[in-house]
Amino acid sequence: MKRGRWILPGDSAARLIDGVGLAKLIRGEIAADVAVLRGSGVTPGLTVVLVGDDAASAVYVGAKEKASREAGMAGETIRLPSATTQAQLLALVEQLNADASVHGILVQMPLPSHIDPDTVIRHIDPAKDVDGFHPINVGKLLIGHTDGFAPCTPSGVQRMLTHYGVETRGADCVVIGRSTIVGKPMAALMVQAGAGADATVTICHSRTRNLGDHTRRADILIVAAGRPRMVTADMVKPGAVVIDVGMNRIPDASTKSGTRLVGDVDFEGVRQVASLITPVPGGVGPMTIAMLLRNTVRSAQRTLVA
Repeated sequence: MKRGRWILPGDSAARLIDGVGLAKLIRGEIAADVAVLRGSGVTPGLTVVLVGDDAASAVYVGAKEKASREAGMAGETIRLPSATTQAQLLALVEQLNADASVHGILVQMPLPSHIDPDTVIRHIDPAKDVDGFHPINVGKLLIGHTDGFAPCTPSGVQRMLTHYGVETRGADCVVIGRSTIVGKPMAALMVQAGAGADATVTICHSRTRNLGDHTRRADILIVAAGRPRMVTADMVKPGAVVIDVGMNRIPDASTKSGTRLVGDVDFEGVRQVASLITPVPGGVGPMTIAMLLRNTVRSAQRTLVA
């Protein structure tokens, strides 16, 4: 896949950022790294813990397990009933922390309401926290240390920007959304010194006044608000790069399921203004799993020099 070019205002439509193709490229790189590790006697192991029977989580977990096995990794999913207690889940996490064959631990969210997700995350060994949610990894990201793990979705977005040749240095980057999963770590990545970063970052959220005044300044607009098609063409600077992290199901009687998947951006309108844009689906989503595998391989590589 060739690096993208900047499209000047006046071109008919934005070029699509192909998340599926880029994720496939990254997973090929990962498979090569896994082969080297296996030659040294180390098979990267990712264990995903799924508590309860949330249908969407089950589909996502299955995709993670399938991707890890395709890369030559040891991928395991531990499925627990929704009645599992917090103490039982924490005991399992401690077992996985102590298991040398497990290099990455991911407890799938959301958890049943009687289990506190922050407590669970804090019990995961930061060296195996390939989701990048442990406070130690969050702190390392904020201060610019690269020996921790950054959350997978923001990491995937940054890889997209660098792969497509987007100039981030000195660019105005606006992030809509302040979640600890995407918005805050995305801003933290983009403001660091170095390649794919060095941007001037603004975080917008549900209490931001005059949102369009901020978004129309953005050279790079990253939207992770969880509101379907909230960003419209009049809110986007001509020639901007638009990354849509949203995944929303809306009613659609024309489909078999009665719903369809859309992002946080009005795709058809915004693509007439932007220079580059991610589709939904097929944009950011595949990159999240690819970066999860990348983090797990990094964890396994560290065992060779520990």
